Amino acid sequence: MRPPITRAFLLAAGLGTRLRPLTETLPKCLLPVGGTPLLEIWLGACERAGIRHVLINSHWRAEMVRQFVARRRGLDVELAYEPELLGSAGTLAANRWFFRDEESFLVLYADNLTTFPLARLADFHAGHDRLATVALFHSENPAACGIAEVDEAGIITAFEEKPARPRSNLANAGMYVFRRGIEEYLPDFVPADIGRHLLPRLAGRAAGYQIRELLIDIGTPASYLRGQAEYARARTGTA
Repeated sequence: MRPPITRAFLLAAGLGTRLRPLTETLPKCLLPVGGTPLLEIWLGACERAGIRHVLINSHWRAEMVRQFVARRRGLDVELAYEPELLGSAGTLAANRWFFRDEESFLVLYADNLTTFPLARLADFHAGHDRLATVALFHSENPAACGIAEVDEAGIITAFEEKPARPRSNLANAGMYVFRRGIEEYLPDFVPADIGRHLLPRLAGRAAGYQIRELLIDIGTPASYLRGQAEYARARTGTA
């Protein structure tokens, strides 16, 4: 029986430039959805999945993130301030200590909004022996996403970031479970991105898990407004 997953990275250091002016004075991860900051939505989701230790990277308005975390109780939270952005894979490489003694750990993009229960991803991961599990969703615009090709067994055979000619519409949902053996595949340069630089190295070594719940990248004012409305509907069960 595999040990439970108790650690997660919450990647929250993005500048949020496309969300300006909303992010001129507030980091993107603290934008409220239905009155609750995105970061709190994710921390709550981690707690419900049995996570006890979380590492949050920060950059823009990092002091606001620190103050938010200082007021919160219930999880052991580490902050990793990045004076220069390392990229999503660069953050993992710079904080190897956080997962070195773990069988597996979660990595999550804190600027996404979802109702997907993380425990389901962890349970799926525990049922196979591949190095990684990547949450996938069917995208209506695959050329704008990281796209996976998946075989009949659900193994990711290829991955390409924003392909000019997508060979599938299964897109990266920004939720992963990695085993600690991932360390040898992490890029040795920064900034380094999970989708662009790490996932292509994991072809044949990662399983895909398709989600159908709400998933919105809170990247623009339009997607933020849509996220507010769709998250409220999803939470109340209205159409």
